[in-house]
Amino acid sequence: MKQLILLLFFFSFTLVIYAQDENQPIYVEVTGKGNPILLIPGFTVPGDVWYPLVKVLEKNYECHIVTLAGFGGKKPISFPWLPKVNASIKDYISKNKLQNVTIIGHSLGGTVATWLATNKDLNLSKIILVDALPASGALMIPNFNPENLAYDNPYSNQQLAMDDATFAQTATALSKSMSLNASAQEKIKNWILESDRKTYVYGYTDYLKLDLREDLKKISIPVTIIAASEPYGIDTTMKTYKNQYENLKNYDFIVAENSAHFIMLDQPEWFLEQIQMILLSQE
Repeated sequence: MKQLILLLFFFSFTLVIYAQDENQPIYVEVTGKGNPILLIPGFTVPGDVWYPLVKVLEKNYECHIVTLAGFGGKKPISFPWLPKVNASIKDYISKNKLQNVTIIGHSLGGTVATWLATNKDLNLSKIILVDALPASGALMIPNFNPENLAYDNPYSNQQLAMDDATFAQTATALSKSMSLNASAQEKIKNWILESDRKTYVYGYTDYLKLDLREDLKKISIPVTIIAASEPYGIDTTMKTYKNQYENLKNYDFIVAENSAHFIMLDQPEWFLEQIQMILLSQE
């Protein structure tokens, strides 16, 4: 009888651990020593997109490299996806008692970094936003209203129903719009194809629903924005960012010329130099 009870306890414990693993919104790799830097990638992108930057930064900083559930071979979680990701990253900072954290975020990762910066209970040092907007949905959807966005819609259903060959064509087209570099385009395409399809579809709906424009008023720490000049040109890029960040009191703005959305892949040496200069100038 005692053995049976122990066996049942072990089985129940195993199920709890399994359930926790299945619902893990983020995975974090830590390397280096020094003041902490949290690096959050963009949509569908694994944390290893930051490795070239981390290779330089880890000499002087403790780097926390995030990969989001459903991407980079990580298990998907239940929906809504993005609110759980946001809460999980916030909890990670708090539970690990990270102080004076710098957050570097690309695209969606930058939007998450912006959300984190609105939380006064986190002791953040600064955020560096790489081609990231506080309300991408407002830029992309006419008469934008987050409440009107639902998982069950014709476009999402069509994406979920796509066969692999058609989805691969979609991924190829998207990758070409996100980088000017052929080898980088191949990486981006593969990241899209390797992502969990439901996370890709419904997670993007979560992303489009998020509107932080009013919340920008809550941010008081230093903010640097690095924006890509392509595909719309410098003037349009500057206008877009000025409009989206209208409620942010102070920020430094840098344009990456001859670069599309994946600045770290299109202009890697320039990007490394900019990040290092930003970190040094704000210490």
